Amino acid sequence: MKILKKFGNLFKTKEKLPKAQTIQHVAIFGSAHAPQASPLALSVIKVCKELALAGYTIIDGGGPGVMRAATIGAKQGGGEVIGVTLYPKDELLDFEGRDPKNLVDKEIKTTNYVERTLTMMREGQVYVVFNGGTGTISEFGMAWGLAKLYFGHHKPLILYGNFWHDIMRCFKKNMIMRPEELKVYKIVDSPEGVLEAIKDFELEIARGEHEHLKTTKGDYSI
Repeated sequence: MKILKKFGNLFKTKEKLPKAQTIQHVAIFGSAHAPQASPLALSVIKVCKELALAGYTIIDGGGPGVMRAATIGAKQGGGEVIGVTLYPKDELLDFEGRDPKNLVDKEIKTTNYVERTLTMMREGQVYVVFNGGTGTISEFGMAWGLAKLYFGHHKPLILYGNFWHDIMRCFKKNMIMRPEELKVYKIVDSPEGVLEAIKDFELEIARGEHEHLKTTKGDYSI
């Protein structure tokens, strides 16, 4: 009995954070070229599964790589996925295309890259940015820029992975940064960290530090 009491805490399941009341849609960004068995894709699956289990709806681009992994994770967690897809009118030589294996629940079709990105910005209330290439960099830059422009009622960013610390330090060291630009994101490296970051943003609202999550999807005038 004493042994059970001593080690009982080791067998207790970790209490899950409750879902944020002011947030429903979480948009996922990252590489279209990540193999499904890669550490990156597996991380996305874990994160989106936990988000879905908590009650969030996932927004992704309906393509392969991180986008498909986001859908897989959301489905494993019993969640809903909205895919913002791109069917270009002009030839895009390095466009990944719509992935038929990415089984989203609802599809929003767009006809150019900028429209697709802005639609994802509109539909999402919080953005989680994973590792990626130039496409992810452009999406991150647009999300960060909009957060700065709409600071005070913006949509926050969650940057997934410790490598982001080096990137953001480089920006702060070499670029002209305003204080508010450094307040709109959090860097995490675990699914639990994503859930905690979302709740932290909501608590900041309650304390009056920010007002950004009083807005819902669609509030950016873009």
